[in-house]
Amino acid sequence: MPGFDAPIRPDSPFCAVGDIHGRMDLLSDVLGRLALDGPDLPVVFVGDYIDRGPDSAAVLRHLCALQSTDPERISCLLGNHEDMLLAFLDGSLHDHRIWLRNGGVATLQSFGISLSAKSPAPDEVAQIRSGLQDAMGPELLAWLRGLPLVWNTGNVWVTHAGADPFVDMPRQDRTALLWGHPDFRRHARTDGQWVVHGHTIVPEVECRDGRVAIDTGAFYTGRLSAVHLSSDGVRPLG
Repeated sequence: MPGFDAPIRPDSPFCAVGDIHGRMDLLSDVLGRLALDGPDLPVVFVGDYIDRGPDSAAVLRHLCALQSTDPERISCLLGNHEDMLLAFLDGSLHDHRIWLRNGGVATLQSFGISLSAKSPAPDEVAQIRSGLQDAMGPELLAWLRGLPLVWNTGNVWVTHAGADPFVDMPRQDRTALLWGHPDFRRHARTDGQWVVHGHTIVPEVECRDGRVAIDTGAFYTGRLSAVHLSSDGVRPLG
């Protein structure tokens, strides 16, 4: 298969920010870097704002307020962790422990909700669900439910987890965008489209074969990455 050699060509410069995972301190630092780099540039957040870190509630409320204040410039995508939270609230997650074991307990605590056990009984789960809905409030919940899966400019697409390299970007499956695809990192696209993504932790911002990986494991490493993208290429910020 021929190598990927298409230049990156967004219609205009923009910035993208990796997975935050409840680290309000790191988000505050990144917002300062973004303001210095270009206060008027569009900014896209790739999802996974919650879980694992201590400040999920603060991160969600801050991003919701940012986007509400400047919806033309600030774009927030849905991540798989937000998808799990919403499924927990809707009762459609086939096992609530999946979310709790993947950082959901920290998110509940950030909203002032504690568990009496690592694996709560069904009646307690119902109480937790109701308490979380009340703590989040209708505005924040409506914002979360309205988050898109993809953002696009020129030949650059921003998603949470990647994409199926053999499917046109407008026809991508929801699961591939939120949870990734097994062929995403193994095969380069052949249509000249670039994909900026989080979800998969990398030691440094990685740019190769039409993929720009920007999740540097904020909760584990203390490094929340942001990048500036333009027709001149990809430039990490900070």
